[in-house]
Amino acid sequence: MKWVWRVLPFLYMAVVFIQSSLPSNQFVELPNSTFDHNMKESLHLIEFAILYLLLVLAFLTRRGSFTPALNVACAVLAGLYGVSDEIHQSFYAYRSASWFDLVKDFTGISVCFYFVRGALFHGRFTRLGRLLGRVRD
Repeated sequence: MKWVWRVLPFLYMAVVFIQSSLPSNQFVELPNSTFDHNMKESLHLIEFAILYLLLVLAFLTRRGSFTPALNVACAVLAGLYGVSDEIHQSFYAYRSASWFDLVKDFTGISVCFYFVRGALFHGRFTRLGRLLGRVRD
């Protein structure tokens, strides 16, 4: 089962890469264009937070301990992938890249980082800590 956790971040990154090269209405377009736009823009808040969490889960399955430095490395990797995603989108006429999108990406990663750090290293969010501990075992 551990190999699944280790492969998931790479599969997710591939999905993000492919999705970023397609028009935003490729799969779903809601009838209300303002709501559709706002909904899709808000996905930036969770898109790379999910990647960060998948990276954490993958590293929790390794033999060594999951250190605070490794936790920061997971957040940085997710953030850098967010930067590369914005650069990737800038090459497509029907996509846009913006600094504001990066701010949303980093905000989502930061919020998720806060909870994971609290659960794993500061004894807060005990339910989350137990859940993450199950992956480690």
